[in-house]
Amino acid sequence: MVVIWIAAGVLLLFVVALYVVYDICFSGNKRHMGDERDLPKGEQYVSYHEVISRCVDKVMADSYEEVSVFSHDGLKLYGRYYHRRDDAPLIIFFHGYRCSSLRDGNGIFLYSKTLHYNILLVDQRVHGKSEGKTITFGIKERYDCFSWVEWAQQKFGMDVQIILAGLSMGAATVLMTANMGLPKNVRGIMADCPYSSPEAVIRKVIKDMNFPVGLVYWLAKHAARWIGKFDLEETSAVEAVRESKIPILIIHGDDDRFVPCAMSQECFQACKENVELVLVEGAGHGMSHCVDAKKYEDAALAFFRKTLGE
Repeated sequence: MVVIWIAAGVLLLFVVALYVVYDICFSGNKRHMGDERDLPKGEQYVSYHEVISRCVDKVMADSYEEVSVFSHDGLKLYGRYYHRRDDAPLIIFFHGYRCSSLRDGNGIFLYSKTLHYNILLVDQRVHGKSEGKTITFGIKERYDCFSWVEWAQQKFGMDVQIILAGLSMGAATVLMTANMGLPKNVRGIMADCPYSSPEAVIRKVIKDMNFPVGLVYWLAKHAARWIGKFDLEETSAVEAVRESKIPILIIHGDDDRFVPCAMSQECFQACKENVELVLVEGAGHGMSHCVDAKKYEDAALAFFRKTLGE
């Protein structure tokens, strides 16, 4: 009887641990979620808070059309579409983990406006107005990219030129579409500070928090599988880039202390013939446009000219 009670206690502890890890890592619980007014914390970001806040204000003040699609698994996803010019290229932007496109996308948003490109700022599943309960670090979100591409084709025609863009988790998401047979009108992928794989970034964060990496990652992997219904190791940005045929621009701050720029370098090494890597000196995570807007915009313009013929 004692053995049974001990076994039951161990099982209960294991189940509780899974749900705690799921809640911390993958849950869309509102208490975890940021919004467009949440500014990055830490000494790398403080001096840029005013700049970021002004940029977010500009995005929020611009007129847009609220649009929506259904994901492959039945979630209603929302986005903000900003129209600049008929027959212009379209940038579809995906934000980072527990963030918003209004903040993460303000750099590419403001630059695309000067180019008169149309842009769609997506609420990733679970975030903003989009439905869902589980953040899957790009595993399921990469299929959402296809839903938005299909939306664009229906709205603008099959020949609309599209650039998929993203920051952090959004950057890894768009990179993970690179080997999925994107339609030919998706002309390129622009990824700002992507991680190399969901596994790699989760292991890195666990290590930064001084938790036992092997044990906590094992719990995270099984929490994802049993509660979130997805496999953390199903694919990776590196794997997708290695098999890609589409032009890719990766931008990364060389002082990124959250997603090391070594992860972007790993993606670059996987397929040098299709990938251009631009490192921004002194930039922290997601801060390349704030730290050196000229280098960021010059790299983006050269990429657009190459892929769009503009």
